[in-house]
Amino acid sequence: MKIILPGGTGQVGTILDRALSAAGHEVVVVTRRPRRPRDVAWDGATLGPWAEALDGADVVVNLAGRSVSCRYTPENLRTMMDSRVDSTRVVGEAIASARRPPKVWLQMSTATIYAHRFDAANDEATGVIGGTEGGVPDYWAYSVEIARNWERAQEEAATPGTRKVALRAAMVMSPDRGGVFDMLSRLARLGLGGPVAGGRQYVSWIHDEDFVRAVEFLIAREDVEGAVNLAAPGPLPQRAFMRVLRRAWGVPVGLPASRWMAEVGAFVLRSDTELLLKSRRVVSGRLEDAGFAFAWSRWEGAAGDLVRRARVGRGLSRSSPRP
Repeated sequence: MKIILPGGTGQVGTILDRALSAAGHEVVVVTRRPRRPRDVAWDGATLGPWAEALDGADVVVNLAGRSVSCRYTPENLRTMMDSRVDSTRVVGEAIASARRPPKVWLQMSTATIYAHRFDAANDEATGVIGGTEGGVPDYWAYSVEIARNWERAQEEAATPGTRKVALRAAMVMSPDRGGVFDMLSRLARLGLGGPVAGGRQYVSWIHDEDFVRAVEFLIAREDVEGAVNLAAPGPLPQRAFMRVLRRAWGVPVGLPASRWMAEVGAFVLRSDTELLLKSRRVVSGRLEDAGFAFAWSRWEGAAGDLVRRARVGRGLSRSSPRP
């Protein structure tokens, strides 16, 4: 298959590019900074010669959008919104103008669209969309609005010949440097991976191998469209999640952090506390109902595999031992 990855140079794009290329597919990355012969330049907002790459392609997986690993200033939040909505809109325009449009358009979204909650897991059928919760910072609602507008841009695209799926992905865990697993592992190895603000907030995650398998599954399943959660069946409270990760690294102790300490740490890391404090309790109802089986359903096995791979410097491997 010919697969187009707009915004495919980030962590998730690198995972998909590596795995899909290894599987024998022709992968074209659409990026602002092309470096390889198979990279195509774009600005993420306007039609141009890059749109020709979509004509005759089989699949588009749009991953474009400013990284959420930043301070949530008004300017950065607006850039997050614009980069996601504009890129999705223009991908839709490119598909609509293609003589031979792709059969399927997978659009990155986020599990952050769901409410901050502890009482029950959010699936696609019964999950609560966030933005109106009490007791949380007002700007958290803007993150939800970003996700809603992101998905709306795909929904409103006039692409009747192309099946559309929105990937409400949890944190994708891979051993690649600079990713979320790498950041959490550094904290754990430094003895700083203890509970944050009590550690009750849930962490939803998906192993990188399962993320790739889920994308391949959704490409093949012509009967699945709309929003689909990509999250392992076992979200954990942050306290337990980090305990498992510390154990995998052989670190017995993790210092706890209060809310104000988390604020200081996020400021130093040029990130935001929403990434640490929001309870993302999300599961993949539609994927499993459609017959998808997670290879890594429990964090204990997934963390062990990721740590082993991080230690030897490997990337995604389909021959990794199963839990």
